[in-house]
Amino acid sequence: MRYRVGTRGSKLALAQTKQVIEKLKSAFPEDEFDVVIIKTTGDMDQKSRLDQIGSKGIFVKEIEEELLEEKIHLAVHSMKDMPDTTADGLIFAKAWKREDPRDVLILREAASVDDLPKGAVIGTGSKRRKYQLLKIRPDLNIVGIRGNVDTRIRKMQEEEMDGIVLAVAGINRLGREQEITCYLEPDQMIPAPAQGTLALEVKADNIQLIRKLNRLSDQETDICVKAERQFLKQIGGSCHIPVGAYCKIQDEKLILRAMFGTEDGKKLAYTKVESAVLNKIEDSSQIDEICRQIAREAVEKIQIQLSHEE
Repeated sequence: MRYRVGTRGSKLALAQTKQVIEKLKSAFPEDEFDVVIIKTTGDMDQKSRLDQIGSKGIFVKEIEEELLEEKIHLAVHSMKDMPDTTADGLIFAKAWKREDPRDVLILREAASVDDLPKGAVIGTGSKRRKYQLLKIRPDLNIVGIRGNVDTRIRKMQEEEMDGIVLAVAGINRLGREQEITCYLEPDQMIPAPAQGTLALEVKADNIQLIRKLNRLSDQETDICVKAERQFLKQIGGSCHIPVGAYCKIQDEKLILRAMFGTEDGKKLAYTKVESAVLNKIEDSSQIDEICRQIAREAVEKIQIQLSHEE
């Protein structure tokens, strides 16, 4: 079978797609794969701030249209860029093993957040990163920055910023790990829901391809990403709002850390919740319900915190 794989045209998007195709070729050597580059709204407008352009789906709409029209068979995205629901007629395959979900700082001179001088200028286009960083260092001057990894690093140098915040997964996929100054652990900065995970999107009726993709999935990643995206869906997150969620399995339980804030960052709420023991649960519908329950509990706790701050 010959498959057309749709992706954005950035270095990172192409690197991710190449990795996906390599895994598929290894598992299914009889199949062939062609890369189809698709320009999205987010790619065409590089000047506006992300929260000014529109919804969270600005990097996926055109790609999903190509899927629905069967011009491509598979779309590869960063899951953290995806809206909390898919377009009608499309589904995600089960998640493959996750890359490192953390955020990192790339700093020009300092060795850590604590070493940054007072009023240091840090670039990020994410309100989640901005307000969590200001919680650690309220004196920092956080400025907006857009573009791919290469562009952001170049802008940091040209505009004499003291540093930038990026997702480690993208840096690793581009082979630029040596640029990282320090890692921000999830208890310091909660990642975006599903950060470090690829979204493999297909038409819901393409059963053969779905089965192939699911054979390469990672159960722990799939469960944790479901919980994180359930939190995103239930809390009503968007690119306008700071929202983070990070789930892991520990002692046979789901542990979900989550944060949510107001658009201006004046209110931030954090919570940590645990699920029931998973060891005897094999039915996927039961797993889905546990993910919904733990997300619901996190949302309720955050809503209580925010209401107390009014």
